[in-house]
Amino acid sequence: MENQEQSAKTEQVKKPEQAPKSKDAPGQQEKPTAKPKISVANNKTPKRSRRRRVSRGQVHIKCSYNNTIVAISDLNGAILGWASAGSLGFKGAKKATPYAATVVSDRAVENVSRYGLKEVDVFVRGVGAGREGAIRALGNNGLKVNLIKDITPVPHNGVRAKKPRRV
Repeated sequence: MENQEQSAKTEQVKKPEQAPKSKDAPGQQEKPTAKPKISVANNKTPKRSRRRRVSRGQVHIKCSYNNTIVAISDLNGAILGWASAGSLGFKGAKKATPYAATVVSDRAVENVSRYGLKEVDVFVRGVGAGREGAIRALGNNGLKVNLIKDITPVPHNGVRAKKPRRV
């Protein structure tokens, strides 16, 4: 008799009766499962995100025969801003001029002005005409230039030369 009572109790525990979930059942109302989300931040003013301040950085200038690109980064190499002659609207051979290089440097410094950059190390790559113009423009925009280093890649005899042409 006790075994029957225990088995009856376990059946009740395993299979509890559930109320019908349909909305058509009379007298049954569905309870909301989740509370409506109320935003607490609606009444508060939004917090200003803390801006990153970088006082010292690096400027990478690439001057080719076709274009001039200036990228400004922090000391770890993370790019803060950049500009190129092509992106500023110079077309064709005008992209490689010293004037275009000064305009590109001006725009790159303007792009990173919000970081508070004061001192830079300049790394120049390439043989284009805008090398000196880009460096002078950095100084004219209020940046202190600590170092100027030429990192133009130089081949150590490179690939084999083409055979001479017979005329």
